[in-house]
This record gives sequence, structure tokens and C-alpha cells, in this order.
Amino acid sequence: MGHGSSGAHTVPPTPPAPRGAVRQRIDRLVREVVKFGAVGGAGVLVNLLVFNLVRHATDLQVVRASIVATIVAIVFNYLGFRYFTYRDRDKSRRTREMSLFLLFSAVGLVIENGVLYTATYGFGWDSPLQSNIFKFLGIGIGTLFRFWSYRTWVFRALPVREPVTRADTFPEHEQPTAVRAKDGTPAAHR
Repeated sequence: MGHGSSGAHTVPPTPPAPRGAVRQRIDRLVREVVKFGAVGGAGVLVNLLVFNLVRHATDLQVVRASIVATIVAIVFNYLGFRYFTYRDRDKSRRTREMSLFLLFSAVGLVIENGVLYTATYGFGWDSPLQSNIFKFLGIGIGTLFRFWSYRTWVFRALPVREPVTRADTFPEHEQPTAVRAKDGTPAAHR
């Protein structure tokens, strides 16, 4: 402390208003949804292209062709999610990440192809147009599940590290006080 200072503590900067913090969280979520959508949209195209190629180039049944296409899209999506959408997320536990990704992708595969199976074998809707419509619907429902599970369990966010300032190292009621000599001058100036 210099001469003429009262020895009062400087007031630590006030944290951002809660509204600002909420706005930042919404902005991050919007960016995440856009990136997820970009990778997912490309994955949908891969899924539908492979589905139609396998369906028309082989004798596989509709649902089996769809499962092949879904598996190709899962591999495509993993690469896109890991290296684009969630590239800033925790990478320390890749085995766990891959295991959970495959588990939740398998659940998504069942959801996606369950819709197609129900339409094809439950209702007899198996024309190429109907198959593509229900394949797309199944992808949409499966995507909702995948988005929630991937961001919650697979690509975990790293803990936010906030810069520590000197005033932040002590709770407000325990702020350090300057040591003073009996005459009232700071101990460092004696």
C-alpha cells in the first residue's frame, strides 16, 4: 500500500450478471446444436445413400440394408463428433468414450430401425418411398436420443476453469487484513 491509502480492501470484480451467464450457456448450446446438426445432417445423407445403394444393389431385406447403412453412418458420425462437434471435450478416457458411444449408438440403431421395421412388417409399408420416409423418421427419433446421450454421457464437458484472482482465494468473510504495527502503520512499511 502506498502513502495516503486508507488500507481498505479493494472490491473484487462483481461476477457477471446471471442473465449474462444464462446467455453464454444458451449461446454455447446453440453452437453445439448447430455443429451436431451439421455432422448429423451429413450422417443422415450417408445413411440414406448407403441404405438406398445397399437396398437396390443387393438382395438384402429392407431392415438389414438399413442396419448396414446405420453402422456406416455411426462410424462417420463418431469421427465428425469427436473431431468437429466435441473436439474441445474431455479426451482422457477414449476407451470409455468409445464404449459409451457404441452403446448409445446401438440404442439409436434399435430406435431408428424399429420405426422402419414397424412400418415395413407391421403395416406393410415397404415401397421405396415409404421405406425412405420411415427410415428418415426413425433417424429423426434416434437423433433426439443420440444428442441427449452423446452430450450427457459420451463427450463430457471439461470442468470450466475460472481464473483465480487474489480476492477470490478467500471467502468474503475471511478476507485477509493488513498486518499493522501498534502505531497503525502497515507492518511492511516499518
